[in-house]
Amino acid sequence: MLGQLVRYFLRSKLARFAQQVNQAAKEQEQAQRRANDNGDIHVDYVPKSYDERRSKDIKGGEYVDYEEVKD
Repeated sequence: MLGQLVRYFLRSKLARFAQQVNQAAKEQEQAQRRANDNGDIHVDYVPKSYDERRSKDIKGGEYVDYEEVKD
């Protein structure tokens, strides 16, 4: 009898917890959709060294014109 009560209690608590997690996930998804509806892009983090590294990698160079040849 006591085992059945414990199982019922745990099962109901687990079901309630699952509902709360699902509701939070839905709310978060809706918030992201609303934020992305205006078409803006939001970047959370850009490393400081990214711009330095990028400018060092691209040295420029000579442009070579080419023409595609189809067989």
